[in-house]
Amino acid sequence: MTDADIFLAARDLLQDNRADYSAAVSGFEWPQLTDFNWGFDYFDRIAADNDQTALHILEESGEASTLTYAELSERSNQVANFLVRHGAKRGDRILVMLGNQIELWESMLAAIKIGAVMIPATTLLAGADLADRMERGNATMVITNQTGAAGFEGIDVSLLKGVAMIGVGFVDSDWVSYNNSHNEEGVFAPAEKTEVDDPLLEYFTSGTTARPKLVQHTQVSYPVGHLSTMYWLGLQKGDVHWTISSPGWAKHAWSCFFAPFIAQATIFLYNYTRFDGDTVLKVLVDNKVNTLCAPPTVWRFLIQEDLGSYDVALRELISAGEPLNPEVIEQVRNAWGITIRDGYGQTETTAQIGNSTGQELKPGSMGRPMPGYVIDLLDPDGEPSDEGEICIKLGEDRPLGLMVGYVDDSTKTAEAMRDGYYHTGDVGSRDTDGYITYVGRADDVFKASGYRISPFELESVLIEHPAVAEAAVVPSPDELRGFVPKAYVILTADHDPNDATAQDIFAFMRERVSGYKLVRRLEFSDLPKTISGKIRRVELRGQENDRSGAEARTPMEFTETK
Repeated sequence: MTDADIFLAARDLLQDNRADYSAAVSGFEWPQLTDFNWGFDYFDRIAADNDQTALHILEESGEASTLTYAELSERSNQVANFLVRHGAKRGDRILVMLGNQIELWESMLAAIKIGAVMIPATTLLAGADLADRMERGNATMVITNQTGAAGFEGIDVSLLKGVAMIGVGFVDSDWVSYNNSHNEEGVFAPAEKTEVDDPLLEYFTSGTTARPKLVQHTQVSYPVGHLSTMYWLGLQKGDVHWTISSPGWAKHAWSCFFAPFIAQATIFLYNYTRFDGDTVLKVLVDNKVNTLCAPPTVWRFLIQEDLGSYDVALRELISAGEPLNPEVIEQVRNAWGITIRDGYGQTETTAQIGNSTGQELKPGSMGRPMPGYVIDLLDPDGEPSDEGEICIKLGEDRPLGLMVGYVDDSTKTAEAMRDGYYHTGDVGSRDTDGYITYVGRADDVFKASGYRISPFELESVLIEHPAVAEAAVVPSPDELRGFVPKAYVILTADHDPNDATAQDIFAFMRERVSGYKLVRRLEFSDLPKTISGKIRRVELRGQENDRSGAEARTPMEFTETK
């Protein structure tokens, strides 16, 4: 068997057992590959004479862009020839800043074939963030659109010296037009053969607590490692899959590129300037999307619509990015008879844990370890326990989907990979059936009056209140208890930030959680977030650590009055 045959056999086993978790886990082994380039050996193989739609991008105007598998294969070869013509070679770093547009998929597949290292980034980057990525990423080429190009204005010119600047969809004398790639040959032969352990992707993490780390993946750790993600999503050949995600972050590569292409599904995307639940639901119906993955924020918006009135073709519903509150899951299940399946992973990995198709779902649980992942929960002494830090076993059990390490940071890599485990920094609990429930970031969990407090648990209850659109809970210093839980809350549009609303939320919480973990302070406030939309609780904790005394510090901060 060739390496491609071995890869396809592993894929087929997971698809054949999509609803049989035990068979998938017991039968699956990570493919042992020695001579494999996913772009040539897999994608071009399944794309040959294949007129199935690989990519379908719909704009608000109704304009659509599509490529079949065969067309994308040929276009990626043209783009590869074009990039090589402008200096790209095996091992070079390419900063890719594109939106949900055809050129993103062409460029990514081309880079795989060249053996270049992609550094995906959002087009919103500018200033110090963009300079940091250019400097630490050592990029020798940039591919971006007009929005991304604007971010380079004012960047230190020394960072751009010798960098090939490729512009997509605009004309500028300082940028080489990507459109010229259409003049290249449709067959590509690389100057150098890639190796399976060559670097392929370097992702800057979202940086919720510190400067973003640079995560390195190889020619197999994402292209092959996302077999686990395909299994979690429940994707089958011919599916029409939509993941609502922004390019530049790892989840986009997870579910808008590798997993659906591994499954031989159609990737569907809808570009909107402002989210509108009714429009999104109509798009789902009109385009016969049957598998949908969306972040919790989207699901919270969607349940405000009359879901049952939309004749959807959906079979699989998935939530990702952060844990989804049980209340949202229940509302969707009541409307469509489908349960949203949660899961867990990181930029450093592929899908580690998930609720897979056809399995019992337990409220609040993010599921069980995915095929190929051995997960232990380690207590503070480093011993396996029913509750502790979520850790991936290394050694013989090391999953293919785990990163190589952090670029140019051996200290952080060693810290994450210590004592025979990869340490996620997240805390979970496991029940007797093996289901794992997310507790919170290790840095976010705290003690109040000697009791351990999970911010996520309290946030999940807060979000059930009709006035609460979003919430973040952090420890607030207290002279008597040491710390008390404090909630920062964003209200829904039809509620006012006043004492009456605050007291109603306090009363709501008192009915639903134990006394020792009651939210004692509440502030109506915007939430600081990373550029990827994750809440920076470290900033909120810093604000609270600066507190002196027990009195309210702003007009929008309230305490419970009985």
